[in-house]
Amino acid sequence: MIKYTNITIMKKILTWVLAATLICSTAVFTSCSKDDDTVMNSDKKDYFTQWYSCEALTALKEYVEDVTNPNSPNFIKEEDRIVTFDMDGTFVAELYPTYFEYNMLEYRVLEDPAYKDIAPEDVKETAQEIRDFVREGKKLPDHFDMKHAYAAAKAYAGMTLAEFDAYVKAYAAKPANGFQSMTNGQGFYQPMLQVFEYLEANGFTFYVVSGSDRFICRALVEPLGIKPNRVIGMDVKLRSTSQGTEAGVNYTMGKEEDLVRTDELIIKNLKTNKVFQISQEIGKIPVLSFGNSGGDCAMHNYCLSNPLKSAAFMLIADDDARDHANREKALSLGTQWREAGYHVISMRDDFRTIYGEGVEKTDFTF
Repeated sequence: MIKYTNITIMKKILTWVLAATLICSTAVFTSCSKDDDTVMNSDKKDYFTQWYSCEALTALKEYVEDVTNPNSPNFIKEEDRIVTFDMDGTFVAELYPTYFEYNMLEYRVLEDPAYKDIAPEDVKETAQEIRDFVREGKKLPDHFDMKHAYAAAKAYAGMTLAEFDAYVKAYAAKPANGFQSMTNGQGFYQPMLQVFEYLEANGFTFYVVSGSDRFICRALVEPLGIKPNRVIGMDVKLRSTSQGTEAGVNYTMGKEEDLVRTDELIIKNLKTNKVFQISQEIGKIPVLSFGNSGGDCAMHNYCLSNPLKSAAFMLIADDDARDHANREKALSLGTQWREAGYHVISMRDDFRTIYGEGVEKTDFTF
């Protein structure tokens, strides 16, 4: 059974379930409104206490009810109910003040006393570009996602997997910039965690398919109970501690050895690379896909190519009151995603809360 957050949030979820007394209206909702206090409900359990009534949620529930009905011509067997979720900006915050992995690299290279004085110049340049972007609004260079990937591979090279996991969790425990009462590792969109629970209860298996480092993703989603083998992300080449330069095909690892990160990038898991990784690691085309950016369109289109009934959802960061969002840009993207055939989830109009009780947006401090 997946646990969707830490003990505190689990208690809140139990409270929400016990408090749920409203019954879902039989009307089909075509738009979202904060003025409508109706809470969408499942027949047996209210999974969506953190949502307003809205088109996207109605579409998801109608889809699930259809494909899980054995009498429906669209019925999908449980083994084929595969769902893919992007991570950053889909169920994890990416606006404090940028992606978790970008923020962590900036810290590692420019502030970490154990590394900042020995960081290679090209890695320092990349970290400084992140700092200039978040503090001064300076545009990142073209194809910066790849530049960051190569720099990050170098910055953490030589760490064992256990050391890297501990490093990620230590950074995740630091206070989140731009928010009160939240750490870097607690920036989960609470309504999206309810989608996880709802889908799992209806026999779906979901995978995190992210452009971020696979081992960063594993560390971040561990509190949610998501298993490591359900996480796909950017990868670097690994070596065993005594392997040296010998090829893995020619080397036998000893029982006393650890696995170590190298500075060699294998894949940046974005756009069509996500499709390749889904095919190689899952072996099935998803029937549901959730994302938030152009880096997820290939994954969505792959999902929609499934001969089984399928659907894709894009989340837009249009809430500039509760989050550090660019509303104008988000609304433009929403139009683009609808034209592409994706359902659009509005953080402002569809979410009753984003990060949960007690978390408040504040000014960034540098």
